[in-house]
Amino acid sequence: MKLSQFEFELPEKLIAEFPADQRDESRLMVVHRDTGKIEHKVFKDVMDYFDDGDVMVVNDTKVFPARMYGNKEKTGAKIEVFLLRELNRESLLWDVLVDPARKIRIGNKLYFGEEDELVAEVIDNTTSRGRTLRFLFDGPYEDFKATITKLGMTPLPKYIKRDPVPEDAERYQTIFANSEGAVAAPTAGLHFSKQLMKRLEIKGIDFTSLTLHVGLGTFRPVDVEDLTKHKMDSEELYINEQTAKIVNEAKANKRKVCAIGTTVSRGLESSVTVDHKLKPFGGWTNKFIFPPYEFKIPDAMITNFHTPKSTLLMMISAYGGHDLIMKAYKEAIKEKYRFYSYGDAMLIL
Repeated sequence: MKLSQFEFELPEKLIAEFPADQRDESRLMVVHRDTGKIEHKVFKDVMDYFDDGDVMVVNDTKVFPARMYGNKEKTGAKIEVFLLRELNRESLLWDVLVDPARKIRIGNKLYFGEEDELVAEVIDNTTSRGRTLRFLFDGPYEDFKATITKLGMTPLPKYIKRDPVPEDAERYQTIFANSEGAVAAPTAGLHFSKQLMKRLEIKGIDFTSLTLHVGLGTFRPVDVEDLTKHKMDSEELYINEQTAKIVNEAKANKRKVCAIGTTVSRGLESSVTVDHKLKPFGGWTNKFIFPPYEFKIPDAMITNFHTPKSTLLMMISAYGGHDLIMKAYKEAIKEKYRFYSYGDAMLIL
């Protein structure tokens, strides 16, 4: 398929700037692949579509406060530093993006905090905006991470035009968040409250998790018309033996396996045996899923409403069928569903 087939006009007023008052009271569009039927519900109604023995797979990655603001030595120019990943714990080396990048060269020092609590030196250029920083910090590693957490901000996506507020630290994090390493939230999981999860567990739905540390590649635009030429950024993925066992037993017993989000779907599909079983995994995945593609693991998927021409829209189109998903998006715009990270949800059955 071609990039242009995933274009649509989205009114800016439908981009959610804030989350719903309650996690499980966002709206839910239910899309039935077999009949093409589209239903309009509230998210907590999701439990009506699952039964005893079904499995929900969540992403337990935890977002860290990746956006920092520092000042360049001598000039004092304000520089945004976006922490992507830690390269070396002992040397405190980090892969980052800087903005404005033209001002930042190898050898420059950046100072963070009102009293220069943290200093970093630029030691390499990686891309036009990418740099490798070495943080200069005396003290235990735990104190360094505490300082990063104190000085950093919740990394809301750029399409949310406002500054972060204190509530974002909790709301831009799922209730499953456990393994720190993501710079963006697995947003389908944001709709689950502890109360809803308890009600699902009482009904007999099993929860299990994988870890996929969402990177900024999630938001990187596709700039080639021929999708086969697009390369996805790699992201860290971990699937343990227990999760593989739970998923495989559910599949063997003809129970539904629901992927909570595109990150989970991508993770599951990255580690499948030739006989369509899930296997444990530890490493990196750069799997790019777009139509046509036959999913091996998920029988259902929960997802948010995504940006035009995004890899996330391409993945759910591969899952739900391009024509049906584009029809559903047209209806979502007509019915004024809220889009993107803090927006409403879609359940594809």
